[in-house]
Amino acid sequence: MTVSRGYQDFITDLLAPLDPVARRMFGGVGLFHGGAMFGLLVRDALYLRVDGTTQARFEQAGSGPFTYSRAGREVSLSAYYLVPDDLLDRPDALLDWARSAVTVARAAKRR
Repeated sequence: MTVSRGYQDFITDLLAPLDPVARRMFGGVGLFHGGAMFGLLVRDALYLRVDGTTQARFEQAGSGPFTYSRAGREVSLSAYYLVPDDLLDRPDALLDWARSAVTVARAAKRR
């Protein structure tokens, strides 16, 4: 579940207006803003935090939740959804989606 340094730099550059803090964790990288984790970098892919409202946006774009294998079983972490590839070519749209993820992450942290 590693993340290449080049991919991490690419994503943090795209998200620079949010001033993300990248922290290595479990072979991946968590993206934090104001102490709340809003994104996850795993296997050179970006996942953003979702809730009941924003999840539909990802599903309509054909994206699914972060999954991994544990003890031969697939485990889904449904709080984080894969960012559609085309957003990486549209920085303004990506920032909009990431800002929504920050809002979701902050609300989850307050709970």
